[in-house]
Amino acid sequence: MKKWILAARLRTLPLSLSGLLLAGFIAKYEGFYQTDIFVLSMLTTLAFQILSNFANDYGDAVKGTDDHRVGEQRAVASGLITQKEMKTAIGLMVVISLVCIAALLYVSFIPDHMNYLYIFIGLGIASILAAMFYTMGKKPYGYMGLGDVFVFIFFGLVAVLGGEFLYSKMFNWWNVLPAAAMGFWSMAVLNLNNMRDVENDVKNNKITIASRLGFEKSKIYQLILMTLPFICGAAYVVNLPGKEGKVSVLVFLILILLANNIRREIFKVKEPKEYDKFLKPVAMMALFFAILLGYGLIGFSFIDTLVR
Repeated sequence: MKKWILAARLRTLPLSLSGLLLAGFIAKYEGFYQTDIFVLSMLTTLAFQILSNFANDYGDAVKGTDDHRVGEQRAVASGLITQKEMKTAIGLMVVISLVCIAALLYVSFIPDHMNYLYIFIGLGIASILAAMFYTMGKKPYGYMGLGDVFVFIFFGLVAVLGGEFLYSKMFNWWNVLPAAAMGFWSMAVLNLNNMRDVENDVKNNKITIASRLGFEKSKIYQLILMTLPFICGAAYVVNLPGKEGKVSVLVFLILILLANNIRREIFKVKEPKEYDKFLKPVAMMALFFAILLGYGLIGFSFIDTLVR
């Protein structure tokens, strides 16, 4: 099992869960939360992420991109798992993802909200295809410099807005702000990964934002990506009605201090391989951001209710 755990890349899972976790907090704050939807949405996003990691492992190995990889070992390129075994695992994860989607949409929309069912079936299939074809296929979008766009859409907008819609069956424009915040966090993690691999990516004709911007400008791009979530999050909570919206701004102070420290260290980096050590902290920061923002919504509201 060790080789499959390696291929699943467990350190990427907290980031993938962050958007759906925040969607659950928002739904709880709005009064629409359902435990069955929450559990099934988390299982579905886990299935998507493992599928994506398997597909990326396979796609990069086939193209030779991982032959001189820096950072975490890849299973297919290192020979731990054969291409045939990984293709079988990818097919299995597609089936598991479809089962999770079916269960999630059943509890969310059947029988009272059938008019939304087909839209979310389309989103589910699109998510599976996006997970697979980041590096797989003849023209993977991850090799065309589109990875950041897709990450923002699926890890940010789809995860938070789509996740919250499963509970409420309504669209709230204010929720675009926390959705964008999670999208920017996901882009920040992806950009760090691309900054680390920039030399190898250039050799293998893999186009990324980092390869286009160059070493120094990529650092500035990273700074922007790690600043925008706080702006979006603060704009969201200060415009919420009620006391909790104002008080929950305080939860950002801890993370802002941590983010500033990481950003300073990133600007000191001289060799691309040194970026690897920042991947896990930034991914965990995204998770803590979702938890603290969510607790700012329901925690202070709960405490205020007890006091009264």
